[in-house]
Amino acid sequence: MAELTRSELFPGVHLTAVHTEKFKSCVLGASFLAPLDRTTAACNALVPSVLRRGTQEHPDMESLSAALDELYGGSIEPVVRTRGETQCVGFLGSFLDDAYTLDGSAILEKAAGLLGELLLRPCTEHGVFRRDYTDSERQNLIDRIRAQVNDKRSYALLRLKREMCAGEPFGVDRLGDESSARAITPESLWARYQDLLRTAPMELYYCGSAKPERVADALRAALSQLPTDGVRTPLPRPAAKEAPAQPREVVESLDVTQGKLTMGLRTGSTVWSEDYPALLLANAIFGGTTTSRLFLHVREKLSLCYYASSQLEKLKGVMLVSSGVEFDKVGEARAEILSQLEACRKGAFEDWELEGARRSVVSALHSAMDAQARLEDFWLGQAVAGLTEDPEALARRVEEVTREQVVAAFSSLQLDTIYFLKGREA
Repeated sequence: MAELTRSELFPGVHLTAVHTEKFKSCVLGASFLAPLDRTTAACNALVPSVLRRGTQEHPDMESLSAALDELYGGSIEPVVRTRGETQCVGFLGSFLDDAYTLDGSAILEKAAGLLGELLLRPCTEHGVFRRDYTDSERQNLIDRIRAQVNDKRSYALLRLKREMCAGEPFGVDRLGDESSARAITPESLWARYQDLLRTAPMELYYCGSAKPERVADALRAALSQLPTDGVRTPLPRPAAKEAPAQPREVVESLDVTQGKLTMGLRTGSTVWSEDYPALLLANAIFGGTTTSRLFLHVREKLSLCYYASSQLEKLKGVMLVSSGVEFDKVGEARAEILSQLEACRKGAFEDWELEGARRSVVSALHSAMDAQARLEDFWLGQAVAGLTEDPEALARRVEEVTREQVVAAFSSLQLDTIYFLKGREA
């Protein structure tokens, strides 16, 4: 049975510790939380990659790899994610759990120490980040930003969010934009890094067999040099926004052989709303599972799409619909997707669809307890949201949702934007 402990190690620095003996490895992570903003997104995204290049004690990747090898081949990698309108940048590590070392030696304290070293003691020159490390990782970031267009399914969703939430932080990409990335210098990156160290709320995470008190002590020692002269202000919740009276429509042409039809809907509810469990079921019925309306009717029965699904952005109150279509079937596919949405708004779904969706959502929540990566991802979202409800508690709430509550959740969905990616010759 996993036991969760939530504590504040320093002002604005919180630790979520999951005590469990289920896994043979432990997960250790640290993330700075920053408002998602076009002017800082690229800089924030670059910070952990440059930090990972070397520290004062281990000034290059070769010596860092050697240090990780000594910890039974552990890993610490830079991560850049978004949760709602919050950008989460930092590191996520995986190490052999102390219970499985050959000689009974402790790994946790050494792993925490190396994590603190990466965060607080970077390899520098002339008082800022090394220019060669900055230049190399900046080009890698630019390449990653450019490469997003290569996955057309993800690219279409990215473009939908940009168009739907233009002027809102949610419309900013987690990696920032190319022009901002290109302008980064060692000096500007160092200044941004100092801002994060002093003012960004920080989320620490541990999952393994160590007692929470021991984990807290190890991380306090590892982060003892963290600046304390700034104020780490909690980030605000994303502002609610209603859909326009007339949905926006955007069409873009690229060299593609399959059209990508995406739709953005405002849900009227978020993870903080009492009806959030009903919204989870509504998403599952509509397009979130292989027994959903979009999959069974639009894809399987009518063969209008190569794929069709929906997903929730729970911290923003947005549902995103994604589908791959033939260019000449886009009108039919669009009409049928909206027809299925209207049917769900009227409650025209069978009891077996509701119960199938319920079983799928509950099963996914329970299975999150069995996968460390999914468990870490879940708790990062909860930490950003300021919630402590675990997957099993949320599953119990889902079990209690009624048909009427699901219909009410469907009724709150409002179409905001339609984005279609077509071929140049279509």
